[in-house]
Amino acid sequence: MDPSQVQSESGNDVHSLEQQTEGDTKATPGPQNGSSTDPNLTDTTGGQQPSTAPEEPKQSFIKKFWRKFNIYLLLFILVIVIAVGVLIISIAKSKQTAQHTLTSQGLSQDDLKQLATTDVTVGNPKQILTVQANAVFSGGVLVRSNLEVAGSLRVGGSLSLSDLSVSGITQLGDTQVNNLSVAGTLNLTGGLNIKNGLSVVGSTSFSGTLTASAVNTGSLQLNGDLNLTHHITAGGTIPSISKGTAVGGGGTVSLSGSDTSGSITINTGSSPPAGCFASVVFSQKFSSTPHIVITPVGSYAADLQYYVTRTTSGFDICSGNAAPAVQTFGFDYIALD
Repeated sequence: MDPSQVQSESGNDVHSLEQQTEGDTKATPGPQNGSSTDPNLTDTTGGQQPSTAPEEPKQSFIKKFWRKFNIYLLLFILVIVIAVGVLIISIAKSKQTAQHTLTSQGLSQDDLKQLATTDVTVGNPKQILTVQANAVFSGGVLVRSNLEVAGSLRVGGSLSLSDLSVSGITQLGDTQVNNLSVAGTLNLTGGLNIKNGLSVVGSTSFSGTLTASAVNTGSLQLNGDLNLTHHITAGGTIPSISKGTAVGGGGTVSLSGSDTSGSITINTGSSPPAGCFASVVFSQKFSSTPHIVITPVGSYAADLQYYVTRTTSGFDICSGNAAPAVQTFGFDYIALD
């Protein structure tokens, strides 16, 4: 091996280290033939020994740039990735905050006019709109389909309903109803005040006390005792009456009362014979032959042998002896079925 070549390779290594540390420092090129003579080098005999140094290979610009700036490029990419991550997190948090933030925005007159002439539709019938917060409607609310309320319903003002169907228990305070139709049982735990008439088609059962200033009924059935603390007034249509032969010539009869009770006044004429004074026809027939109770009014009536004949249509007041002529007396009657 040539010692000069070994020395040349070690010189190249030294120059290579100098390039890594100093950067732009370059070795002094030798002659064009690739050899150079160093006057300081001598051989063992004391003469000058020529040394040759090969040219250093040139590096490309891309390699130099990559060696010097690759660490900065990596740092730049890392910074970009961190910035993008921070931006994504900020956008996600801003969207989440926007969902929980309600902003109030006023409407101008132009906006109100535009809303008055348009119809806004949200979703379709298969979707459900859920509002977590409270909602206040200053105007009217129209529900075109069914309205289901899962919680309690409180109405501060008046409530107008065309039809009301309640399947469960309903508690009402002051309620005004024009027409109330109850298909099932109506249970009232408190008092019932009816300012107008009460019309009951079917049977009515009262387990407690019924207090009424006036009760008008077609028929009244009592399964218990009837306790009256005031008078009994039997009203109704006045029955018809006709005079009999026992009133005599020119005699008259008259009646005041009803089918249930009344008074008959008799005015005898001349020469009254024994027989019937009057015939009474009820305005409405009894379902069976009624019980007729008569009471004489006046001493002349008390002296008579009076009696009655009765049917479901009416009764006759008669006497077994003749009444005095040109006298006035009478009889009170009560008719009970």
